[in-house]
Amino acid sequence: MRTYKVVTYGCQMNVHDSERLSGLLEEAGYTKAAGDGDPDLVVFNTCAVRENADNKLYGNLGRLAPAKQANSGMQIAVGGCLAQKDRDTIVRKAPWVDVVFGTHNIGHLPALLERAAIERTAQVEILDSLETFPSTLPTRRESAYAAWVAISVGCNNTCTFCIVPALRGKEEDRRPGDILAEVEALVAEGVVEVTLLGQNVNAYGSDLGDRQAFSKLLRACGEIDGLERVRFTSPHPKDFTDDVIAAMAETPNVMHQLHMPLQSGSDTVLRAMRRSYRQERFLGIIEKVRAAMPDAAISTDIIVGFPGETDEDFEQTLHVVREARFANAFTFQYSKRPGTPAAEMENQIPKAVVQERYDRLIALQEEISWEENKKQVGRKLEILVAEGEGKKDDRTDRLSGRAPDNRLVHFTRPEGGVRPGDMVTVEITYAAPHHLLAEGPVLDVRRTRAGDAWEKRQGAPAKPAGVMLGLPSIGVPAPLPAQGGCG
Repeated sequence: MRTYKVVTYGCQMNVHDSERLSGLLEEAGYTKAAGDGDPDLVVFNTCAVRENADNKLYGNLGRLAPAKQANSGMQIAVGGCLAQKDRDTIVRKAPWVDVVFGTHNIGHLPALLERAAIERTAQVEILDSLETFPSTLPTRRESAYAAWVAISVGCNNTCTFCIVPALRGKEEDRRPGDILAEVEALVAEGVVEVTLLGQNVNAYGSDLGDRQAFSKLLRACGEIDGLERVRFTSPHPKDFTDDVIAAMAETPNVMHQLHMPLQSGSDTVLRAMRRSYRQERFLGIIEKVRAAMPDAAISTDIIVGFPGETDEDFEQTLHVVREARFANAFTFQYSKRPGTPAAEMENQIPKAVVQERYDRLIALQEEISWEENKKQVGRKLEILVAEGEGKKDDRTDRLSGRAPDNRLVHFTRPEGGVRPGDMVTVEITYAAPHHLLAEGPVLDVRRTRAGDAWEKRQGAPAKPAGVMLGLPSIGVPAPLPAQGGCG
């Protein structure tokens, strides 16, 4: 039986697409590779949002070349946003690649692999529009207890720094009934948390002719028995309306957690970015959210060093950060992307200036994150036990999970044992900028159907390790962005 490995770069949409790719391959007879050996098939699901996405892909392809030369039966496929953008360039730079496919035809991968094997030549197939909505494809989900649910694909915005709309196409919305049917099926399998996904998630309904479709969808999720937590990412401030705030506040299983990309606090820079809101509008949304949900944890994305950004512009960003008091922020140094209007703009900011501003922003946000986390000390929180969240869990004899507001919590391992997907109640005793600690005994353990589903997937009870689907990990992000560029 042929083995496969899917390597994913970029945003949550790519992560979810990779679950579809894995499902397609397993339906075609492949099995997921175990261990560190070279599999029979490696699939790269790529991102094109930042410059080093190209470098990372071609570096990894280069490292695979000797393995491919030693094993003529090995296949390499490249898909996703970078494939959609570069098309024939990938095969020219790495002629040992067997298949290149785009964002609109992931369902064709098994057939393209078979054709490449028969014809002994690279297969490049890039469609310019979506052929079938990805959620109709088979899926191998990485988590037994939390799941992504795509409600739309594509984006109608024209942000000057973002290439995603050109690669993902115009927004296409799924029918509410199809979305809810998928959520209900997931809950029947044991899932207790879903994250609704869209490149611009709260624009949902623009393709359906219903401006309140997103708030209605949130409320409908509240009617699904057994669904304990609902999240969504990423919204756009221009589409964030009062009915969505009301739905969040009034629907018990919609979490009081919001990821709202700011990008810049300067009206001048926002105008240059083609972001159709201004500082006052953004802070007004934050004020309304906090009035309706005082406990809401709000995170954001910020780009530092956009072309033409002055010291005064950057000070406006720092002002918004101080006013909004984000629980955390995913901060990025502006990266020039060919094909975007921003790449051709004058007054590109010198690297040293960008770095200095970036460091100041990180320091300010770290201070605020720590202060906000300290407010959690003494609170009793119900934590969804996660798999893979705590890198030091084995050494500290702790487990980890997420609070309702998505804060990461490390807690003492209970004597009776607990599984990923179960719920524990703990009291917070210590706060760090990017996590909370509950050093006392666990106050309560609630075994769930999600824990049962995780245990069934293991084949036998096992010591929890730790995957949480939701927002990316907190702190200074890895070189590739954790958030999609369209937010």
